Amino acid sequence: MRWNGSGVTGVIASDERVKTRGDMQGKTVVITGGGGVLGSAVGRVAEARGATVVLVDVTALPEGPGLRFGHVDLTNLASAKQAMDEAKAKTGRLDALLNIAGGFRWQTLEDGDLAGWDVLYNLNVKTAATACKAALPHLLASGDGRIVNVGAAGALKAAAGMGAYAASKAGVMRLTESLAEELKGRGVTVNAVLPSIIDTPANRKDMPDADFSKWVTPDDLAAVMLFLASAEARAITGALVPVVGQV
Repeated sequence: MRWNGSGVTGVIASDERVKTRGDMQGKTVVITGGGGVLGSAVGRVAEARGATVVLVDVTALPEGPGLRFGHVDLTNLASAKQAMDEAKAKTGRLDALLNIAGGFRWQTLEDGDLAGWDVLYNLNVKTAATACKAALPHLLASGDGRIVNVGAAGALKAAAGMGAYAASKAGVMRLTESLAEELKGRGVTVNAVLPSIIDTPANRKDMPDADFSKWVTPDDLAAVMLFLASAEARAITGALVPVVGQV
């Protein structure tokens, strides 16, 4: 695991849609999958709203604002705990965990490899559970902690070829509900967003004939996740929030 970056403050994005609103001032937000398109967008919007951002990823992370922990295996509790503990030590607090780390694979049961089910379970469910467990002592200590997971609208009714993916995302949703019940009255809320198709370069490449305007933009999904991570959402826990754009 490596830390690189230019400190716990950085340049606020100039995009008019993410002007500083102050609703995350003084908060430390940890984002898993921070090197991906959605993780990067959530980090940018969170920083624009005044948060100290900690990006965590299994791959190396480029230099940039905030704290950046690369080469963190989020299926391994010791690795995840080291990242969360260092984030707390360097920033002084840990207020929100946004679990974006995950993956997708389309395959039918008839023609696919059963190993793919284990891969998607590890990428989607185990990373979220491990990160939650590693961060939980610090979130409880904050007195007003937040966990926001990423499920999938497609897990509500799985299409052909989506069995393994939908099952793993359904696992994230059940984890969200169960942990929310476990932590009721203890100062930590747990919620999940259920996006449809996110407008990313990879999805555009895979579906070149689609109407991209109907998809969910990373910034729009970031806004919902950060609302759930904010003080305004303290009364919401165990919610599975569809974010489907016009799909």
